[in-house]
Amino acid sequence: MKLSRFTFNMFGVNTYILWDEESHEAIIVDPGMTNDKERQQIDEFLSNNNLTLTHLVNTHMHIDHSFGVAYITSKYGLKLECNDLDQFLAQRLTQQAEMFGLPISIDDLKIGVSLSEDDTLYVGKEPIKIIHVPGHSPGSIVLYAPQSSFIIAGDVLFKNSIGRTDLPGGSFQQLVSAIQQKLLTLDEHTWVYPGHGPETTIRSEKRNNPYI
Repeated sequence: MKLSRFTFNMFGVNTYILWDEESHEAIIVDPGMTNDKERQQIDEFLSNNNLTLTHLVNTHMHIDHSFGVAYITSKYGLKLECNDLDQFLAQRLTQQAEMFGLPISIDDLKIGVSLSEDDTLYVGKEPIKIIHVPGHSPGSIVLYAPQSSFIIAGDVLFKNSIGRTDLPGGSFQQLVSAIQQKLLTLDEHTWVYPGHGPETTIRSEKRNNPYI
């Protein structure tokens, strides 16, 4: 399985496409596109690689990770997949924009498929396991590809840091506990691809992250 990263919008969100060269199936994670240029990057990448989107997954429903959801659902006929504990955030996107001082109105979103602990998606024949890691938001999930040895961590775990917990539904203790129990127990060579910033590894975070 291949992984391609795009960094979009004023928050520098990492949008990921996970794709299979044989089946040409692909999953898009956290579509953060805010304008035609960013949307064109996704469309051209999919077209140039002859890929078919089979899933649209959000690691959580904060606005910076959700700007491009409506475009993807409309253009590619997909349902939004996320943990339904974040539905209250999906219904408050304009309020989230106001909180960050953004003078925009954005339509509420509906989670069409709820993803929970131990659910499995597939890119071609390769499994992607869902790990529920609450604390940054109640429904935050991590996508784990054991065969390719990486996780898409959303805003749960960053290089030498963790997600903020001062937003609605956040909990520092819950986040740290979930990271320790569910992520730091993965193979140390597992790559961590976060929602913002550069990649890291589980080994590096176990040794260097001051929060965990």
